[in-house]
Amino acid sequence: MMRELPPPPQADELSELIKKKVAEAQTAGGTRETVTVDWNEQKAHVDVIDLPLSKLYFNPSTHRIRAQRSHDAARDAELDQNPWSAESQDYLRFLLQASPTDTHLRDVDFDALKESLEEFGQNDPGLVTHDGILVNGNTRAAALRELRVQSMRVGVLPESFTWADINAVELSLQLRKDHRRDYSYINRIIAMEEQAALGRTPEQIAKEFRIQVRTYHQERWILSTIRELIKRSQSAGGDGLRLVDWEGAQERLKELQRLYVKLETLDRDQAEILKELRLAAILLNFSKTDVRYINEDFLKEGLEQGLVAAALGTVERPEAKPAGVMIPGLGVEVPAASSAVADMKALNDSLLRASAVVRGKNAGVDLGNEAKEQAQSILDNAKRSFDEAIEAAGRSARLRKRKQLAPARLAEACASIDQCVSDLVQARTSRSLDEEAFDDAVVKLRGSLLKLAQQAGRGLDDPGDGVAWLVEAVAKEGQQ
Repeated sequence: MMRELPPPPQADELSELIKKKVAEAQTAGGTRETVTVDWNEQKAHVDVIDLPLSKLYFNPSTHRIRAQRSHDAARDAELDQNPWSAESQDYLRFLLQASPTDTHLRDVDFDALKESLEEFGQNDPGLVTHDGILVNGNTRAAALRELRVQSMRVGVLPESFTWADINAVELSLQLRKDHRRDYSYINRIIAMEEQAALGRTPEQIAKEFRIQVRTYHQERWILSTIRELIKRSQSAGGDGLRLVDWEGAQERLKELQRLYVKLETLDRDQAEILKELRLAAILLNFSKTDVRYINEDFLKEGLEQGLVAAALGTVERPEAKPAGVMIPGLGVEVPAASSAVADMKALNDSLLRASAVVRGKNAGVDLGNEAKEQAQSILDNAKRSFDEAIEAAGRSARLRKRKQLAPARLAEACASIDQCVSDLVQARTSRSLDEEAFDDAVVKLRGSLLKLAQQAGRGLDDPGDGVAWLVEAVAKEGQQ
């Protein structure tokens, strides 16, 4: 969550330097360079000055790397405690260069920005507070430092700005349509959460982020689900998964939310089971197309029943739960989760903990290589079991599609014939019908119906009314 940060070291000296440079810019002759800042539906025109890069601080609260901070828990904790230390600032520099979806890799967009700055220089000014904290331009500052550039052009925010104002400015700049580098998905929904914590309504936040209100609620559901999964992935004495581990799962998580909302009002247990199964598949990095096979038909065919035992033979089954749970203070009993839901959660909890061990930076040191290998074995077994179940679901879906293809084609043909009737009436009314072309089309229809009748009646001892009529009509046609 957003919080007030203490001023950085030597903030008073830097503030005096900034005030002096702003005063010089205002009194110098010629055209002053300014930049317009939008925040909370207000505007401010601030002066642009040149400041030494070595005196500027990366912003610990920037939304650009909020999720990525969890890359290293120890350095993240140090960043919370001492945001202005050399170690913390170096960690921010590292994260600004890292790929949003895999912080172990360098971001290709960062290198592209660096090349652009080297070739064309800095086009747009950044933004700083009176303490020298970068509000906009953190990534540009990191790139300019790599290029050994000594100074950076920045607009100076009013001295009265609070951290709430600073965050509002950053969001406003980022959400403009002309921004160069998007926030990653997780950082974007964290920013929405922070705006809600400031008391803004869903309608206001949706407007700010240029989305619909229902999309805002969807994003909040997804972030809440991710936070719950992170808690569930934490085992005694070990780290859990991180927010950054869910980057790249945006579309799969959105499809999950839509499915869950659709089913929740009809069958809560079914919705919960499918939620756990899809989350497990996402965790195991199945594609969006594969995850879609985990649906209502997946459960109807019982494909989930063998997953717990087949994927994780060592999973500890949850104890039997009571039929109902009493709400303290109200004396109201609500149904407890079914055993099937509990089994799916137990399966997913095991996968979450195993994934946390495998993905954790210090898993091999803290828990031992044996623990890491065991966790990887759990994930591999689950991957194989899910792969088999999803493949079976895919075969069933393709079979259902083939079964429904012929009736669907015929339904489309009926709709076309119905439309043809309407077109025929209108053409005759206006005396514009091409009789010869229409007759040729009817001859083609006759041939198509003959072929359809031959195939429809083949091998049927007791055909239905529709097929029986078609076969009879074709038989009469043949007698004429």
